[in-house]
Amino acid sequence: MTRSVTILGSTGSVGRSTVALLEDAPTGAFRVEALVANRDAAGLAAQARRLGARLAVVADPTCFTALRDALSGSGIEVAAGADAVVAAAARPADWTMAAIVGAVGLPATLAALSRGGVLALANKESLVCAGEIVLATARVAGATLLPVDSEHNAIFQALEARGGGADPYATVEKIVLTASGGPCRTMSLAEMASVTPEAAVRHPIWSMGAKISIDSATMMNKGLELIEAVRLFPVPEARVEVLVHPQSTVHGLVQYADGSLVAQLGSPDMRTPIAHALAWPARMTAAVPRLDLVALGRLDFFAPDPVRFPALRLAREALRAGGGATTILNAANEAAVGLFLDHRLGFLDIAAVVEETLSRFGAPVVADLAAILALDGAARMEAARIAAERAAA
Repeated sequence: MTRSVTILGSTGSVGRSTVALLEDAPTGAFRVEALVANRDAAGLAAQARRLGARLAVVADPTCFTALRDALSGSGIEVAAGADAVVAAAARPADWTMAAIVGAVGLPATLAALSRGGVLALANKESLVCAGEIVLATARVAGATLLPVDSEHNAIFQALEARGGGADPYATVEKIVLTASGGPCRTMSLAEMASVTPEAAVRHPIWSMGAKISIDSATMMNKGLELIEAVRLFPVPEARVEVLVHPQSTVHGLVQYADGSLVAQLGSPDMRTPIAHALAWPARMTAAVPRLDLVALGRLDFFAPDPVRFPALRLAREALRAGGGATTILNAANEAAVGLFLDHRLGFLDIAAVVEETLSRFGAPVVADLAAILALDGAARMEAARIAAERAAA
């Protein structure tokens, strides 16, 4: 049967990979309901025409005219603005890719979950900011939540070995997330202090957007993924480990009570986990490079350095604190990364700003989405003030 698909964030790196898989799929396997982008009207229009989408939405209202003109005569519906993004997510679709970067993607993610179906989650910030709300929404709607981050998708696949029983996680001793280490993996603290945005976005393995590339360089990305893992897979935080793996071919591992260590390996290409989620519970062909173990030759693993990469500690502390601490962590990090990309904050100051923001807010109670969004905004403003204080000192 033809599966209807919506892509939230279609012109980003994950979105483009999803589009590529749809274009390579057999005719009639998928039908595209809606495509959503932030500002790239030209790129969105080209995707919508190639895929025959029913609706194309650009989040920035100032880009509406460009999108409308680019799709003139195509018969494809067009819309713009934050409300239109949420409305697109709420339209009936069997499968939705949630790939809008940052907390701004949370309302659309919840809208997609609320109508049931399958949600492929590449927007880790949704679970970091509002994990309980996201999971509760999925349960009430009967939606299926599939992880797309390569690490969580790997864990999802490795957990298939756990078997059944009253508590299928009883035999899981630990979950291991791997990290490439990013472009700063071998740098000293002194070298990291002078890292520029241009250098930090040059990831040695993966091709990603600017924000996630900076998160990889600070290892905050792995901190956010640790929080996401605890919320996706019901194991205590202490049983989730992070290892630096420069080759980026072992994406995740699960250790079981009998001593088995089950891993998922593959070339560092996001089309693999996306294809797994797109075809689940079946599998589909993906034109990705096959992993050549002979050519690879070796696999290295290291414990992350807590001094040079404090983001992992901050993520664990926020998770343990509970309440809105993880919302604050994510908001402060997004604000600090934005300032760094604008050359208004030093590289090492990113984690420092996040830590100070956390200390000023503590772990306030957040009961609903409105409270989470309000806390997110307040934390961003406070992080900006802290960054300005550091610059003036």
